[in-house]
Amino acid sequence: MKARDGATGGDIPAGGPPTAPALTKEPAAPARTVVRRAGALRWYGLALAALALVLVCGLSLSVGARNVPFATVWEVLVRGGGGEEAFVVRELRVPRTAVGVLAGAALGLAGALMQGLTRNPLADPGLLGVNNGASAAVVTAIAFLGVDSPIGYVWFALLGAAVAYAVVYLLGASRRASTPERMVLAGAAINATLIAYVSAVILHDLSVFDEFRFWAVGSLAGRTTDVVVQVGPLILIGVVAALGLARPLNALALGEETGRALGAHTERTRLTGAVAVALLCGGATAAAGPIAFVGLAVPHLVRMVTGPDQRWVMAYSLLLAPVLLLGADVLGRFLVSPGELEAGIVTAFLGAPLFILLSRRRRIAAL
Repeated sequence: MKARDGATGGDIPAGGPPTAPALTKEPAAPARTVVRRAGALRWYGLALAALALVLVCGLSLSVGARNVPFATVWEVLVRGGGGEEAFVVRELRVPRTAVGVLAGAALGLAGALMQGLTRNPLADPGLLGVNNGASAAVVTAIAFLGVDSPIGYVWFALLGAAVAYAVVYLLGASRRASTPERMVLAGAAINATLIAYVSAVILHDLSVFDEFRFWAVGSLAGRTTDVVVQVGPLILIGVVAALGLARPLNALALGEETGRALGAHTERTRLTGAVAVALLCGGATAAAGPIAFVGLAVPHLVRMVTGPDQRWVMAYSLLLAPVLLLGADVLGRFLVSPGELEAGIVTAFLGAPLFILLSRRRRIAAL
């Protein structure tokens, strides 16, 4: 039975006019599927990164001037025991590996945090004066206070890194003009000043230079459990603070005005980030020396895989940066066996070509 439409004269089917088909719901299922697959792939990748870290830790405990079989390493770690191999693993390589994991994780996370704070994908801990601040403090401790051991360097390096970054932050991130560009320029000025100071001190006293150069090259060798105990808690605090900034940094990446509209507190985020960077970079530099390119290369490469979401960038950097640092340390032992090449030298050789490649890609993209 049909009803008559008075406006158009058309027939209307009984039961009312036909409703439009629900077309908007059909594309949602494929979109949700793609999002779920992308999330699952990220989790699988994170699991692989964790597995890579476990494997490189095993290599770090096994490879060296005296290679120790994996079965023996497992026996020493699980059941204890004595002997020369047990001493090498427990007293030399376990602290060395632990320092590599802590320093690598701190540098990778600090690099990701600094790149997020400055919105500059080529930022790293050396850009804002952290490494040179630690170097200046260590030189001062050696030249004027008679400090001559890695244990003694730790607190001076940490203090120098924190003071240098605080000065850069105050100069470049004032309330009047809080911009990443100001922080980069302030970091360049502080870096130049600190380099001049370090050069003046070590050239004036060659004994200071001989002592300083072994720390300045960046190495995991000779580090003891005491270094892990002193630096570890500070790095862990920095890790927790940095991970808590992932969501605010995602909001600020859209612009400061948009970030504020989304609930992000700009100044609070930058201040917390400054404290986290000081703890992470200061702790890593104090433990292993000023190692270059780890904080630059790892977050940038991770971002090419995971996208700009800081939660994933930080999580991956936390695992893959120690893989790079410990891998460089193991490679340095292998290349010049029975001697060894310091990890800082290996990362510089690996990182310099990558930095040039990234710089060229950014320049080409800007054309």
